[in-house]
Amino acid sequence: MDLLIRQPLLAASALLVPLLVLASPGWLSLDGVGPCWAVLWLLPWALSDGPFSGACAGLALGLLLDAVYPGGVTQAPALLLLGWWWGRMGRRAPPIQRSFSLGLLALLGTALLGLTLILQWGVQDWVGTREAIQLAGPELGRRLEGQGLNPALLALPGWRWDDLAGPGLRVLLAQTLITALLAPMLCSLQLLLWRQVGSGWRR
Repeated sequence: MDLLIRQPLLAASALLVPLLVLASPGWLSLDGVGPCWAVLWLLPWALSDGPFSGACAGLALGLLLDAVYPGGVTQAPALLLLGWWWGRMGRRAPPIQRSFSLGLLALLGTALLGLTLILQWGVQDWVGTREAIQLAGPELGRRLEGQGLNPALLALPGWRWDDLAGPGLRVLLAQTLITALLAPMLCSLQLLLWRQVGSGWRR
């Protein structure tokens, strides 16, 4: 918690995450998909500053990203959980310093975050389909489904199960891989910086 309380300017570095998400540098992408910048920032922060600070930072970062991309899905619960989990690992386990460990944690975190988003979009599609059938009436809904049309296409725009099962999973795999490849370099530098600053304040 030392970093969060005594060094609020370091916590303000989280503002770089939405800027990088919006900028989406093309040279740091895999098949047009960029890394999960939230995971690349939150992982070293939580490992160096503990579970409470990691959970607070994850929640704040999730709400910030939800404000950048308003919609029916949220990243806040998954980032809060990841910040708390990584913070506990940083406090209870031996210090994580190996590049492979950082890459594996970033891979798991990105996959978990992406799967929670896919699940939320899938629930929205299911609810939208039911609402569209109810609004259209059972007869029209049966006719549309009999013709192979999803009645939800007539309702609210958004992701559909067909999209999530195909392109959605490909995007998730690409983002997970590029994040895991960048994590050893970016997270290790941040982890070193956060730990040095934290140890300097404790003296």
